[in-house]
Amino acid sequence: MHLGRVGSLSTLSRKRTGWPFGSVMPYALDDVGRPLFLISSMAMHTQNLAEDNRASLLVNPDSSDPLGAARVTLMGEVSQVLETDVAAVRKAYLARHENAKYWVDFEDFAFHRMEIADVYFVGGFGVMGWVTAEDYIMAESDPLAEAAPAIIEHMNKDHADSLLLLAKVFSGVEADQATMTSVDKLGFHLRLKSADRVRGVRIAFLVQVRTVADTRKVMEQMVRLARDTA
Repeated sequence: MHLGRVGSLSTLSRKRTGWPFGSVMPYALDDVGRPLFLISSMAMHTQNLAEDNRASLLVNPDSSDPLGAARVTLMGEVSQVLETDVAAVRKAYLARHENAKYWVDFEDFAFHRMEIADVYFVGGFGVMGWVTAEDYIMAESDPLAEAAPAIIEHMNKDHADSLLLLAKVFSGVEADQATMTSVDKLGFHLRLKSADRVRGVRIAFLVQVRTVADTRKVMEQMVRLARDTA
């Protein structure tokens, strides 16, 4: 959610009762991770929300491997932001979407916020589950969030053999090809391909990391341990 800027908002259709209606939706986050929207009263999704404010927001960051990448769906009720909160919400939204300054003051536009009821997270192949709204609200963005794409690219490009070795030693799975699909302060996910199947595994770091330098140090240590074990 921290990395994304645009999601797919599904509202309940006013025209066709009970049917979902999908819209492309830029969003920002408030200080506890609730999505903020700047939407026009003329938009169909806004009219749908006026009838029934239940909605979901799917965020699926750009990836060359969309089924192997992480994505999340937030479910909740969307309501117009109170006047007392508009200044703070406006600042947060424009920091994320600078171009919105050209229409933020149009009379038909207003800020809305989703109060989260439930969260469904998919971390890649075979990694999925429900997250409570309370756990989501208490969470913080991962310290590697901004650096993760560069780490993943580097590992997949220059250390493919090491990933295969790590998979074998730390997850007990031998494969023909290993691709890192995500990394965070606690560990990383690999997509493993063999002649008969594709599977995903999660490998924990030996210690928690917070920087790129920490990550490099721990990965090098794990590779040395894996070589000694193998």
